[in-house]
Amino acid sequence: MPTSKPTLQKIDKVPQTLRDIVQARMREAIIDGHFAPGERLVERPLCDQLGVSRTVIRETIRFLEAEGLVEIIPNRGPIVATFTWEQARQIYNIRLLLEGSAVAACAKDQSADFAPKLSRALKALEACMDDTTWSDLLQATTHFYELIFDEAGHAIAWEVVQRLNGRISRLRALTIAAKDRDRSGMSHMTAIHDAILSRDPEVARQAVEAHIADAAKTAERLLKDSEEAHG
Repeated sequence: MPTSKPTLQKIDKVPQTLRDIVQARMREAIIDGHFAPGERLVERPLCDQLGVSRTVIRETIRFLEAEGLVEIIPNRGPIVATFTWEQARQIYNIRLLLEGSAVAACAKDQSADFAPKLSRALKALEACMDDTTWSDLLQATTHFYELIFDEAGHAIAWEVVQRLNGRISRLRALTIAAKDRDRSGMSHMTAIHDAILSRDPEVARQAVEAHIADAAKTAERLLKDSEEAHG
C-alpha cells in the first residue's frame, strides 16, 4: 500500500544572496547620505570595503541605476544620482494617486484580522523614530504601506511603488530629518491608521493627501535650496 510523501517544510524567510546584501548596503549608504549626490562610485574601493568582486559591484550598480539611485555618466562612470524638485514632484503625484486609492479601498473593506496587524506595524514604526540611521524606519514605513496595499488588493499599484521605493525612501530620509514641518511624520501616519480603522474612506484619503502635501512642501524647499546652491 503506497505511503504518502511527507510534506516539505515551508520556507518562512528566503535567505539573502550576496548580491542582495550588497545591494541593500549600497542602497542604505546612498539614502543615509554616506555617498553624496554626484559622488563617483569607484569599483576598486567599493570592492575593498565590501569584500566582494567587481562583478558583484557592477551588478549592484546596474540594479541601483534601475531604481534611479545611480546614474551612468559617459567618460565618468557611475555616480550617485542627483535629485531635482521636478523629479520629486512627479513621485509625490504618483504616491498621492496610488496611496489615496489604496487607503480608501482599505477603509471601505477590510478583514477582521487587519486592524491588529496595522496597529502593530504603526507601533513598530514609532519605535524606530528616534533611530540614528534610517534603515529600520524606512523598512517599517514600507511594511506599513505594504499591509495597506495588500489589504486593498492593489497588487499592481504596489509593484509600481516598489519600483520607485529607492527614490521614495531617499525623499523620506530627506523630509524626516527636517525640523520645521507643519506636522511630524508620525502624526500623519497615525492619522492614516486611525482613518482606515474607522472605516471612513474619505477621511483616510484626506489623511494621505495631508501627509503627502506636507512632505512635498518640505522636499520642495530643501531640493530647490540645494539646486540653487549648486548653481
